[in-house]
Amino acid sequence: MRRFTDEYWMRFALAEAQKAFEEDEVPVGAVVISDNKIIGQGHNQIEKLRDPTAHAEIIALTAASNYLNSWRLNNATMYVTLEPCIMCTGALILARIKKLVFGAFDPKFGACGSVYNIPMDNKLNHKFEVKTGVLAEESKLLLREFFEKKRKKNNR
Repeated sequence: MRRFTDEYWMRFALAEAQKAFEEDEVPVGAVVISDNKIIGQGHNQIEKLRDPTAHAEIIALTAASNYLNSWRLNNATMYVTLEPCIMCTGALILARIKKLVFGAFDPKFGACGSVYNIPMDNKLNHKFEVKTGVLAEESKLLLREFFEKKRKKNNR
């Protein structure tokens, strides 16, 4: 069986983030992988759906759960361009995800090492492996470009 790299899968998450960018959403994208196959994908759709929970991770988890017909994603890995927030990290724990790989740290809302480190909390019944910094520069660049565009638009 072919072994795919974290960078390989993160490129799919970046493609999802690009979709969010094009839809004028904060450019975050996520994919869920199991058995070397994408079983769920998503990008931020908060503005489009008028839903504060419509984060890329939540949409990708829902798609993966539907694909497997189970909420337990024990053997799955999520790739996401930005460190998950508290809500999304909680959802990853509840889904029993095996591993999380993310690009850029989020110093304002990050819950997997920046502001909080929820996956390593000994009070919880599930922990998952976390790998950081995969294609972080590409992820940061897309976010920077998005917010610069927003600032220019608001300053007119």
